[in-house]
Amino acid sequence: MNVSDNYRNSWESYWRETADGTGEAIWDSDPSLSAEPHSALLLPFADTGRAIVDLGCGNGTQTRFLATRFARAVGVDLSHAAVEHARRATNGGPVEFQQLDLTDTGAVRELHERLGDSNVYMRAVIHQSEPHARAAVAAAVAELLGTDGRAFVVELTSGSRDVLKLAAGGPEGPGPKLRRVFHHGLKPADADDEEIPRLLAEAGLEILATGETTVPQTEHLADGTRIDLPARWFVLAGK
Repeated sequence: MNVSDNYRNSWESYWRETADGTGEAIWDSDPSLSAEPHSALLLPFADTGRAIVDLGCGNGTQTRFLATRFARAVGVDLSHAAVEHARRATNGGPVEFQQLDLTDTGAVRELHERLGDSNVYMRAVIHQSEPHARAAVAAAVAELLGTDGRAFVVELTSGSRDVLKLAAGGPEGPGPKLRRVFHHGLKPADADDEEIPRLLAEAGLEILATGETTVPQTEHLADGTRIDLPARWFVLAGK
C-alpha cells in the first residue's frame, strides 16, 4: 500500500519551508556523528565496489559522505523538494539523487535493476513511516540488497519519546527546529521497539550485527545539552 497524500504532502511542505544549508533540519547532523561511524560498522560486511543507496536522504548530507566510502552513492527521498535541496548542495562526484516512494515496489525494482545488488543506508525512516507502509519500506531494503548487498539501518527506540517530551516540555516549549517537525505533522519515534526487527525479518532480511546507539540532532535542550535520540542499529543481508 502506498503512502497517503497527507503523509506525502507533509514531507513536501516540510522540505519546501526548510532553508538550504546543513543543519537546518533537526536530524541533519554532521556526517562525523552519523554516516561516518555508521559506515565503520557496515564496511566489514560490505563490498565497497557496489553502489550504496541512501533511503530517505533528505538534503543529501549523509549521501555525500557515503560517496567517499563507496564506488557510487545514490540518495532517494519521497519528497521532490528534499531531492532539489540535495542536488543544489552537490558539486559533482560519484553521487546522484532521485525522488522515490519506497512503497512503490515497481519503482524500487527498477532502481535495483539499474544498479544491481547494492548496499543500503537508512537512518530513521521506518519509525516515522505510516504504520501501513512500514512493511513495504523494509521490503524495499531487501529488494535493493538482492543477495550480495548489505544494509545499515538505524531506527529510533521508544526511549526517544521521553527525550522528545523533555525537549518539547521546557518553559518555552520545543525549539524552532522541533516545532517545525510537529507543525508539519511528522511523527518521530512512532514505531514500537519490537516492530522494527519483526518487519526486517518478515522482509527476508538477516541481522548480521546489531547494537544500541543514538541519533544526534542539530538542536539542544534548554540547558544546552544536544538532543540525542536513543536508537538501535542493524547490519543486514538478504536471504
